[in-house]
Amino acid sequence: MKKTKNILVFIFSLYLCIMSYYLYTHQYYNVDLEAYVGLVYKAEYPDMKIEDIHKKVYTELKGTNPKLFGITPQDEEIAKGENTYYKVLSENPKAYEEELQLFSVKPFYNFINLMFFKLGFKVTTSIFLTSILSYAFILVLIFCFLIRIVKNYPLAFIITILISLFKPLLEASRHASADSLSCLLLLLSLYTFMVRKKHLAATVFAMLCVLTRPEYFILYSFLYILVYVYRNSLQIKTVKVFWSYAYVLLSFFLIQYFNQISWSTLFMNQFTQVQIYPVSDPDPFYFPDYLNFLKKTIMLDFNGSYFPLLLLFIVIILANRFSLSSKKSWAQCLFFASVYVSVFLRYLVFPSLANRMMIGFYLIIILSLIYIQNSKTDIFKNSLEAGK
Repeated sequence: MKKTKNILVFIFSLYLCIMSYYLYTHQYYNVDLEAYVGLVYKAEYPDMKIEDIHKKVYTELKGTNPKLFGITPQDEEIAKGENTYYKVLSENPKAYEEELQLFSVKPFYNFINLMFFKLGFKVTTSIFLTSILSYAFILVLIFCFLIRIVKNYPLAFIITILISLFKPLLEASRHASADSLSCLLLLLSLYTFMVRKKHLAATVFAMLCVLTRPEYFILYSFLYILVYVYRNSLQIKTVKVFWSYAYVLLSFFLIQYFNQISWSTLFMNQFTQVQIYPVSDPDPFYFPDYLNFLKKTIMLDFNGSYFPLLLLFIVIILANRFSLSSKKSWAQCLFFASVYVSVFLRYLVFPSLANRMMIGFYLIIILSLIYIQNSKTDIFKNSLEAGK
């Protein structure tokens, strides 16, 4: 048995190396890259003028991928002016400087990119390394979690490999984005809290997750409510719950305090009318435009995501075990309801369900269903030992 474990661990390690190399050689140059590169240079060279940063960024990126700015007027626009927006940014240092503020709300992600750059990597390599290494660590964490749950190395190995090929996870790991890193931090916070029972470490990971993608604060708020409700089963003191949430709340408000761009401007820039100068000269916000956009897209976006399919599996698995008198059944229902309500509220704030952005939600649903299906314990019980 021990020999089998060692062989599987070796094969898994080799597989991670192969997948990491594949992702490194198949990077997707999304247009967010030019902003993240600019933020790295701005942090590394604080005295450099924005005109020099602008020239340095676009010279390097055009040399790396000449088609990066090849957006044409024939492309379908979501927000008016989108087809010419990136051309304007490539020619206008002032507009580019203000665009950077749209991406500065992810300070921990930008910090990690900067650290890789300081280690000597090229700036574009530094940014993609963050996503690639996050992908590898996500798989390691899932493998460790499954070993504890299914108590079967071959099965845990097979499930992890299948999850590694999940399209949204691969998409997130090929993009210059905070999606993979935020997903890793989300899973780490839940793993250290539920499995390792390290509440301080869980709080730190939750704070870093919010500092990487602030919208995860919505999900954490609901999860903390559940933790409070089931604090006796979790054997955690009320004061610890409140202090932990206070630190997560502080992380969120720190971002909002330094943020120079309002929610309305962010929404317009992404979905109705691009903002060339989102800080100094944003357009007036019209609430009817917001409502019309939601009416037009909400059903299509949800149906185009994996949430309806995952909800089907949730209903099938929970219905087989549900009992009105069972606290365990209610805990499971409340947990999944919290996830779906969080997704819905997040959509109201930022009406997009791009699958790579939803990978954190997808994975906690999938892993929770595996846990419920292979364990007789409450999803919030302070033990993962089968039968307790």
